[in-house]
Amino acid sequence: MPLHMPPPTPHISAQAGDFAEAVLLPGDPLRAKHIAEHHFDDARQVTAVRNMLGFTGSYKGMPVSVMGTGMGIPSVSIYATELIAEYGVRRLVRVGSCGAIAEDVKLRDIILAVGAGTDSQVNRRRYGGNDFAAVADFGLLRAAAQAGEAAGISIRAGLVHTADLFYEPAAKPFEIMAKMGVLAAEMEAAGLYGLAAECGARALAILTVSDHLITGESTSSDERQTTFDDMVHLALEALLLDALSLDAKGLDAKGTRDRGKP
Repeated sequence: MPLHMPPPTPHISAQAGDFAEAVLLPGDPLRAKHIAEHHFDDARQVTAVRNMLGFTGSYKGMPVSVMGTGMGIPSVSIYATELIAEYGVRRLVRVGSCGAIAEDVKLRDIILAVGAGTDSQVNRRRYGGNDFAAVADFGLLRAAAQAGEAAGISIRAGLVHTADLFYEPAAKPFEIMAKMGVLAAEMEAAGLYGLAAECGARALAILTVSDHLITGESTSSDERQTTFDDMVHLALEALLLDALSLDAKGLDAKGTRDRGKP
């Protein structure tokens, strides 16, 4: 999806080359700052348009960036589109919170969003009016599962629901989702997955359960921060494992054959 607007773009003030090809995407720009300060080496700020902060650094020698996206599909779509089309980003991992729907999903669980249903029409617009299967990139998903096992981090993998509304006016949709095996609800994954498919990029959403939409339970701010750091560690290790796997196979970040390698 070429935008034909060389960096800086309308919503990102970074220059060409300022972003790594792998980017973490929290909704909150202050969480982006926290990730850069506590998980990156040699982090530097590369954008701050509308206070939507973005940083680039490294993790165990792997170049990596992080940028806030705001809340909801429209907001994440703006930033992800510009990152992919104009900054060459190829791997995008959303790291955010979600509300549990399934009874057996507990507070602070970490969920790998295998696929995402949605009440948004955005993917139907992309897919000629038809339903699109918004799914995670398998390579990133597999790497995250492997990283979780290696770190001893308990994870859940399954379906999530991406909502257009934060304040859902009716409870019945959650009952239907639970019956269909949906683990949790959030507000960005389906849009990110559809956009990545459209643009030839790779995406994964990793989520921490901050509250339970059925029982009303919720976590404290301290609990959320601890679980958030576990999730970020998992995401970074997944990107590292994925990069090593691609390199061993002679593939580039998009998962296609690197012509510079045998």
